[in-house]
This record gives sequence, structure tokens and C-alpha cells, in this order.
Amino acid sequence: MDLTVTDLALARGGMAVLSGVSFRLQACQALILRGPNGAGKTTLLRAIAGLQPTLAGQISPGADQIAYAAHADAVKGALTVAENLCFWASVYGTPGIERALEEMHLQGLRDRPAQNLSAGQKRRLGLARLLLSGRPIWILDEPTVSLDAESTVLFGRILRDHLARGGVALMATHIDLGLPDIAVLDLAPFRATAQGIALATAPAGFDEAFL
Repeated sequence: MDLTVTDLALARGGMAVLSGVSFRLQACQALILRGPNGAGKTTLLRAIAGLQPTLAGQISPGADQIAYAAHADAVKGALTVAENLCFWASVYGTPGIERALEEMHLQGLRDRPAQNLSAGQKRRLGLARLLLSGRPIWILDEPTVSLDAESTVLFGRILRDHLARGGVALMATHIDLGLPDIAVLDLAPFRATAQGIALATAPAGFDEAFL
């Protein structure tokens, strides 16, 4: 499944951030976003994942084909590792959690309450949710934060397997995940200006005074 973004314009906190962002990712392809802090990487990823509105442009397909993983791990501390995964399996309609436990090396932690996990273990549990989603497009915002070197290599292998199965990945990361022929998109040329965005396209509540 392709991911197509066309002439996307975005704002953050009432201020225009990006304008005219366009790209297309085909099955088996990955794209890394580049840019300094504040360039709009997280804003773009959240918008594509359907978590915040856009000012203009189109995104295809919809959020129901996308799995999103960012700094928050979506982990319920009072539940065990297995119970957390069972919860997400029920949300996504996944038949079982064993593959996710095995792939993310969580078998030995399956009965441990998530609140007792280390930061790296919580991150592995959060990323295991991707394997339960069954969704072809992964949107990843700094997915390796809190992971040690071994776990980073592990996630890189899982990501490569996702791409080999026809998946797509769009991410913001500075870590080499061993992906072959990966494309890079620098967001600097898409930095928004007041002249670059028609205020008529702004959603309700958008404050032009910030432009």
C-alpha cells in the first residue's frame, strides 16, 4: 500500500510550520525526515497519523491503515506485559500476542507489571504494539529512544522485515537502523511563511496573528 502526501500545510500552536509538503512512498519503502528541532517533524508525523488537523493538502490512505509510535509508549502500568499486549490485540483484532512477545524479546517479562519495567523494556513493549496492528504503514517518531544498542539492532531487524513484507515506514530518527536504500526528506524547504498559506484554508480557531 502506498502512502501519498500532497501539498500538505500544517500549523502548531496557531503558527504555520510547514507548507507544500508532498511525497509518495510505495510498498517496501521507508523515508526518514530530517530537520533541526522545531522544523515540524513531529507535527507532520502526527498529522499523517490522523492525530491533528491540517491546514491544506491531502493524505492517502486514512489513519485506519496507519500505526503510530512516538515518545509515549501507550503502556498501562497496572497491567502486565502480556495483559497490555492482549488489550492492543483486542483493539486491532489480532488473534494472538506470541509473535510480538518473541520478536521484541519480551517472553521472560510477560507476567511482570509494566510499571516495574525499565525505560528500555517499556519502549520495547510499546513498539511491540506495531506488530499487533496489522497495519501496512508505520509512522515512527524517534522509535529507538531509551533502547540500548542490542534492542536498537533488534528493532531495525523488525523494521526491515516489515518493509520486506510490503510495508511502509515514515520516521524521524538520527539512528542508523540498517535500512537499505532509505530515502531522506529535508523539511527545511517546506518551512511555512505567511505568504505561503492562504488563511481561508485555516481551520476554526486558527489565529492569523501568530503568522
